[in-house]
Amino acid sequence: MKLFNRKKEEPPHLHVTAVIAAAGSSSRMGGMDKLFSEICGRPVLAWGLLAFENSEYIDDIIIVTAEHNIVPVSNLAADYGISKLNHIVRGGDTRQQSVSGALGFLDAATHIAIHDAARPLVTGEVIKAAVAAAVEHQAAAPMVPMKDTIKEVQGGVITRTIPRENIYAVQTPQVFERALYERAMRGAVRDQLAVTDDCSIVEYCGAKVYMTEGSYENIKITTPEDIMIAEAILAARGGDL
Repeated sequence: MKLFNRKKEEPPHLHVTAVIAAAGSSSRMGGMDKLFSEICGRPVLAWGLLAFENSEYIDDIIIVTAEHNIVPVSNLAADYGISKLNHIVRGGDTRQQSVSGALGFLDAATHIAIHDAARPLVTGEVIKAAVAAAVEHQAAAPMVPMKDTIKEVQGGVITRTIPRENIYAVQTPQVFERALYERAMRGAVRDQLAVTDDCSIVEYCGAKVYMTEGSYENIKITTPEDIMIAEAILAARGGDL
């Protein structure tokens, strides 16, 4: 896919808002709040925010977080010079509720790039590719081919092996045309759809989501061991994004 040059090829009035989903419970982090757990001396949340701050394909940022983290998150954003931050929004009980709550703060956005705060190592190239594809196709998400053999298990017993040739792991940012996503979210709320990612909401309304190239380094911080993996990745990069 040809990656557009934003200055020369972008559609008129293109405005991309990044929504950073940072309201998770960190339940598998052994009592640590993963937003503020440090990777190479910098909080998890700060790494991701800086990636979007530094991307020319992102115009502004909304952070959705737990109520008790609103002030700490605001202070962190100020400490790291996140000038694109427009709003910090209180999250809901589920990811779907949290992102839905951010829709009322989109201001001038034509497209929305929804990203897990727990994916701190996202790169500018991954962001750029997803935005470019969403501008062309309305919806896009970075993905990587599965490396492992996938099994379906019931009652502790393998029931079938799923061929992995066409199986991909989806990552974030997942990027959507605003009007499409808002329409899809209304349908999901109406039908009480429970999903674990935003592509599923758009797929539910019948729209196609296009794949872009993700990165095996775009890991999700879920357990303390993931911090060590992230530090190793950063060390291999030379200590920065």
